[in-house]
Amino acid sequence: MDTSSLMEQILSGDNLNKTYLQVVRNKGAEGVDGMKYTELQEHLEKNGENIKDQLRSRKYKPQPVRRVEIPKPEGGVRNLGVPTVTDRFIQQAIAQVLTPIYEEQFRPSGLKYLGFGFCFDTRAHQFKAKSHAKSVVKFKRRMKVLTCRRD
Repeated sequence: MDTSSLMEQILSGDNLNKTYLQVVRNKGAEGVDGMKYTELQEHLEKNGENIKDQLRSRKYKPQPVRRVEIPKPEGGVRNLGVPTVTDRFIQQAIAQVLTPIYEEQFRPSGLKYLGFGFCFDTRAHQFKAKSHAKSVVKFKRRMKVLTCRRD
C-alpha cells in the first residue's frame, strides 16, 4: 500500500475542508490545551502548514487526553478521555480517508449475511425483525429439546 498517496489524500484541501466542517458540527469539549472548537479555524490558519509538515514527516505527536468523569445514573462514574480539538481534527481527516477503504475490504460484495443474524443490506427495522425471528426459532428449538426428555 502506497502510504505517501494515502497521506496526500488525508492532507488534501477537499478532505481537510470536510474535516473542519465535521469537527465544528460535532462541537465537543476542549482538551488539555484548553482550545475550544470555535478557535480551530484561527489555529489552522496559523499552524496548518506546520501540522501538515509534521504529519508528512511522521513527527506529529498527539497531545495527552483530558480525563473527565461523567456520573452514571445508577451510580459510579464513566471515565472519558477528551482529545484536543487539533487531535480530533487529525483523527477525523484520517478516518474520512481510511474508512471507505477498510469498509470495502471487510465487506465483500457477495457477502450479505454474517453469523449471529447480522445482515448488511437491510434497514435497521428489517435487521431487528430478522434477528428477533431467528432468536425466537432458536429459543423454541432449545425449549423443545429440554421439554422432550426421555427417562
